[in-house]
Amino acid sequence: MDVHHPTPIMPALTAPLVPVRSGDIPAVASVVLPDGRVVTGYAITPVQPELVTHKPSVSRAAVNIALGGIGFGAVCGGLFLLTAFITALTALITQLITLAAVIFGGWVAVQVFSASGHRSGTTVNIRKAVFKRNHFHG
Repeated sequence: MDVHHPTPIMPALTAPLVPVRSGDIPAVASVVLPDGRVVTGYAITPVQPELVTHKPSVSRAAVNIALGGIGFGAVCGGLFLLTAFITALTALITQLITLAAVIFGGWVAVQVFSASGHRSGTTVNIRKAVFKRNHFHG
């Protein structure tokens, strides 16, 4: 194993020494690794993570799925009401058609079988009719 020792470079001009408070200089820490190497460096104060806001107890996906189920249930109820309405409307139309047929048929029957009233057309009175061999002789 080769160990290299750094050689400090001396500046050409020496800067004047400025007194520094002891609190401004960070402490140097040395750590011995498991394989025997020593690492020296400045200690870094750990960064405090931001506080995590309280997570909701139910996830967004679960809420969306639940809302979809509620919407589907509402649509199914609406479709059930729509089919019930269509069925009732069909029954009503059928009854109205039947009522119109009965009224119209009654009106025709009254027109045909009424004894009173003016009849138009040619009236032929047959006084004596003879049928011979399925042939009419009048």
